[in-house]
Amino acid sequence: MSYVKRISALGAAAVLAAVSLTTSPVQAAEHEWKMATSWGGGPLMDIGAKAFAEKIKFLTDGRIEVQVFTGGTLGKALNVSETVKNGIAQAGHTWMGYDWGKDKTAVVFGGFAGSMDSERMLHWIYEGGGLQMWRDFRMEEDGVVSMPLFIRTAEAFLHSRKPVRTMDDLKGLKLRTAGAWLEISKSMGAAPVTTPGAEVYTALERGTIDATEWGTLYENISSGFHKVAKYVIIPGVHQPVAPFELIINKDAWAKLSDRDKKLVDEAAKMVTFESWTKIGDEDAKALNFYRSQGNEIIELSVDVQQKVKKAAMEWAAVQSKDNPWFKKAYDSQLAYEELWKDAARYRNVASAPSK
Repeated sequence: MSYVKRISALGAAAVLAAVSLTTSPVQAAEHEWKMATSWGGGPLMDIGAKAFAEKIKFLTDGRIEVQVFTGGTLGKALNVSETVKNGIAQAGHTWMGYDWGKDKTAVVFGGFAGSMDSERMLHWIYEGGGLQMWRDFRMEEDGVVSMPLFIRTAEAFLHSRKPVRTMDDLKGLKLRTAGAWLEISKSMGAAPVTTPGAEVYTALERGTIDATEWGTLYENISSGFHKVAKYVIIPGVHQPVAPFELIINKDAWAKLSDRDKKLVDEAAKMVTFESWTKIGDEDAKALNFYRSQGNEIIELSVDVQQKVKKAAMEWAAVQSKDNPWFKKAYDSQLAYEELWKDAARYRNVASAPSK
């Protein structure tokens, strides 16, 4: 080998050595998980389930790899907890409220018309004892490991083919919803049904339903409801908050090291807070988008909002009588909301008048 070639070879070797010292070794996954979801796409998939898969792979240097499946691929979209419990998938992303038929306590953790707003709910979960209660409930009732993954602010109340301004306008309204609002809205004269998210647009377009609730103003843009329903009704008194859920099969969880269990916790928490700030930012832009599309924005009066909250709390009081878990969780939330009753006085500062 010539002197020049020898120097070039030594230089190349030095570069490769430097790269190997500064780059983490690529590891084969020790835990390959399938994740069942309730979603066909949209923000819940992109900044929820898929964001978690990316985050946990990064944090564990590839030891945990999660393959995300759309709703209905591995099992029924609204029955993810059973899919995970039965080991068909090692993990799942869903809304706990879909399981309210088994135990109505699910809507206390998933949010309903009697809930706090998202800021208070986040504090209750992570600082007020809610997280441990959440995990204990799911393990006791369903035998799965559970924690929050993704949270939204108040939803849009309705995307509707008909204007809804008063309580009377709810009477006979065929609306798509889920969780406690199925019972509460029915008691107000509505005609509610529940369907997976992927089927809602078609039902609204064909007039099978008059209106739907789904997500926040921003989240609903990708669903396209504004194209087939003229009216956007705000705010989402039926759902002031909606924490979503990461479910993990307990056998899959048991195979993780203590360190990786902690990293799963941290990844889920990071995604939850990041989803909250992303949705908050995008919601601020959404009303202008709907106006530009020719939608009419209807804001429910304070009187209507208060009547819905009152009806929801009365419904919750009935559930608490015969359901110890419901009572325990909801009483804890009510106490936390009472703790925050003066929060607006010391947390909120008046802004300058709009021009």
